Amino acid sequence: MTDATAEANGVTARYYVTDSERVLEFDRDGRTAAVAQNIDGYAMLKVRPTADGDELERYYGFDMALDHAAELLGVSPHDLPVPEDAADMGM
Repeated sequence: MTDATAEANGVTARYYVTDSERVLEFDRDGRTAAVAQNIDGYAMLKVRPTADGDELERYYGFDMALDHAAELLGVSPHDLPVPEDAADMGM
């Protein structure tokens, strides 16, 4: 299982792979957001309030998914740290 973390601007990011998904989870002062994609990497990205929460929206592009995640956290998308292993998420 791949597991990587990054921190910047008061936001902690954790990237990991499960049996079925690639997950990029963000935490900022108790507020959370997650971006998930199927393990094969060809499906749309799902944005959730938590890693195991209900899907809020789907996006083709990683930038759009990060915009939504940043909105949930109350920060700019440019403030989100992205571990290197997660940088290729999206279609």
